[in-house]
Amino acid sequence: MKEKRLRSGPPDLRPIADRGAQAAIGGILISVALAAVKIIAGILGNAYALIADGVESMLDILSALVVLGSLRVAAQPPNQRFPYGYGKAESLAGMAVSVALFVAAAGIAIQSVREILTPHHLPAPFTLFVLVGVVVVKELLFRKLHRTGGEIGSLALESDAWHHRSDALTSIAAFIGISIALWAGPGYESADDWAALFACGVIAFNGYRIFRASLRDVMDAAPPPEIEQQVRSIAESVEGALATEKCNIRRSGLGFFVDLHLIVDGDTPVRDAHEVGHQVKDALLESRLSIHDVVVHIEPDR
Repeated sequence: MKEKRLRSGPPDLRPIADRGAQAAIGGILISVALAAVKIIAGILGNAYALIADGVESMLDILSALVVLGSLRVAAQPPNQRFPYGYGKAESLAGMAVSVALFVAAAGIAIQSVREILTPHHLPAPFTLFVLVGVVVVKELLFRKLHRTGGEIGSLALESDAWHHRSDALTSIAAFIGISIALWAGPGYESADDWAALFACGVIAFNGYRIFRASLRDVMDAAPPPEIEQQVRSIAESVEGALATEKCNIRRSGLGFFVDLHLIVDGDTPVRDAHEVGHQVKDALLESRLSIHDVVVHIEPDR
C-alpha cells in the first residue's frame, strides 16, 4: 500500500479565533454607542423602558468581553497540562453570558415593578425614533455574529449573538409600551414599564437557551446527527475502509474530538490496516469539520 505523509499536530485555530474576535470587538463598540444613546435618551425622555434597555446593552458589552477572552483561550494549542486543549473555555463563556442574562432580567424586573408602583410623567415621543434605530442595528448585529459563530463553530459567539437579539426584543417591547402610553395619554404612564417587565421574560428565556446549549457541551453531549454522518462518510470514502462501527464525537470549543471504530478486511496485514487508519485520520483532520483529533480503532470484518 502506498504510504502517505501524515499531518502532525492539531489544526491551528488562531485564524478562526481571530475572525471571531474581530466580530466580537465590532459588537462591543456598537454596544457601547447604543448603551450611551439609550440611557441618555431614556433619562431625557422620561422612559424607564429605554433606560432598562440601555442597562441591558451594557451587559452586552460585558458578555462580549467574556466571549472575546474565551476565543483567545480556546485557540491556544494543547500542552502537557491540558492535552485536550482549552476548548471548554467556549462553553464556560456561554454559561457566563447566560448568567448575565438572568441577572439582567431579574434587575430590570425589580426596577420595572418599582416604576409601575411610582407615578411618573409620560415618555417623550422622540424616544420612539431612538428605539427604531436601535432595533435595526441590533438585528443586523445579531445576524452578523450568529452567522460568523456558525461558520467558525463558536458556541460563545452564537450565544453573544442571541444576547443582541434579546436586546432588540426588549427595544421592541419598549417601543410598544411607549407607543401605548403616548396614544392612551394620562393614566397609562406605566405602559412602558409593563413593556420592560415583559421583556424580562424574553431575556430570561434566551438565557435559559444559552445555558442549556453550553451545559450540553460541558457534559460532552453528542453533536447533531448530520455531523456524525459526515464523519462516517469521510472515513468510509478512504480506500481500504469497509465501514464504520462505533463513532463517538464531542465538541470542544471551536471543533470536535472523534473516537472511531473502523472496519477493514480481516486478511489485511497489521501494518497496512494501520495505514488505512492513519489515512482516515488525515482525511478527517483535513476536512471542513474543524476536528481537533481522531482516535481510530481498527476492527476486522470477520
